[in-house]
Amino acid sequence: MLKLRLLTAAVLIPLVLAAMFLLPPAGWRVFLLVPLAVAAHEWARLSRMTSAGEAVFIAALLACIGVLMSDAMSLAGQRAVLGLSILFWLVIVPLWLWTHRRIDNRLILAVAGLVVLVPTWLAFAVLQRAPVLLLLLMAVVWIADTAAYFFGHQFGRHKLAPRISPGKTWEGVGGALLCIAVYAAVLQYVDAVAQDEEMLVPYLLAMTLFSVEGDLLESWLKRCAGVKDSGTILPGHGGILDRIDALTSALPLAAWLFAVR
Repeated sequence: MLKLRLLTAAVLIPLVLAAMFLLPPAGWRVFLLVPLAVAAHEWARLSRMTSAGEAVFIAALLACIGVLMSDAMSLAGQRAVLGLSILFWLVIVPLWLWTHRRIDNRLILAVAGLVVLVPTWLAFAVLQRAPVLLLLLMAVVWIADTAAYFFGHQFGRHKLAPRISPGKTWEGVGGALLCIAVYAAVLQYVDAVAQDEEMLVPYLLAMTLFSVEGDLLESWLKRCAGVKDSGTILPGHGGILDRIDALTSALPLAAWLFAVR
C-alpha cells in the first residue's frame, strides 16, 4: 500500500505543480475542472444521489463555475462567493458536526456540495495568479495534517470528535497550530509573503482551524454513507475529496485574506 501511495504521489504532484506554474490562468482554470468534476461525483456518491440527481448536481456546479469564469463576475462577486464559504465553515459546519446530524435530504446535501466545491475552484483560480503563494498556502494544510498526525500519535489522549473521526485528538490540533506558527514565523523571516506580513501568523492559524473542519466534515459524510474512502480514482489514496477535504475549507479563507479582500 505504501509503495502504491508513493507511486501515485510521484505522478500526481509533478503534474499539479507543472499545471500550477506553467499554465496561463485560463488554462489552469480549465485544468481544475477535471478534479472538481470527480470530486462532485464523489460528493454525489456520499450524498446517495440518484444518477439523474448527480447529473443535475454536476451541471449546476459547472454552471456556477461558468459564471465565475465569465467577464460578468466582478471582484465583488468573487468576494461574495468566498464570503459565503467562510460563513458556511464558521457557522453551519460547526453546528452540523457538533450535533452529529445525519442529513438525508439530497437537495440540502447538493446545496452544501456547491457551497464547498465552487469556492474551492475559485480559490485555486485566483491564488494561481501568484503560484508560489498558492504553493505556500497549500503547504499550510499539508504541514498541519502531518503535525496533527505526529502529535496525536505521540501525545494524543483527548479525542477531538470520537463519533466522527476517532483517531483525531486535541493534542494533534495543538501540535498542528504550533508547527504552523513556526512555519509562519519562518515565512515572515525570509519575507516569502509580502502582503499583510504582520498578520501572517493569525491568518495561517485560522487556515489551520478551518482545515480541521474540512477534514471532519468529509469524515462525517463518509461515516454517514458507510464508506471508508470517497472514491478509488487515486490508487493508495482513495478519492479526490480524500485529498482535498482540508483544502476545501482552508483555501477559500486564504483566497479572501490574500487575493480578493
